[in-house]
Amino acid sequence: MTDEELELMMERAAKKGAAEALHDIGLQDDNAIYDIHELRSLLDSWRSTKKTIGSTITRFATMAILGALAASAWFKFGER
Repeated sequence: MTDEELELMMERAAKKGAAEALHDIGLQDDNAIYDIHELRSLLDSWRSTKKTIGSTITRFATMAILGALAASAWFKFGER
């Protein structure tokens, strides 16, 4: 068996394996590219949402702490 024949056989096996793997996860049809694009878009949206939620929680916690400090200072100095 020559190197070219071996390479051709490996290439065919790889393509067949990839086709079977795509078929197993339901991405064997012509619309699969659109499904992948939609999944990537959903993942990007999810990442953006997680970042926004994290930022909002951090802001809320910071404002709550600063508010509590301001309220305690106001009560402390309001007694005088």
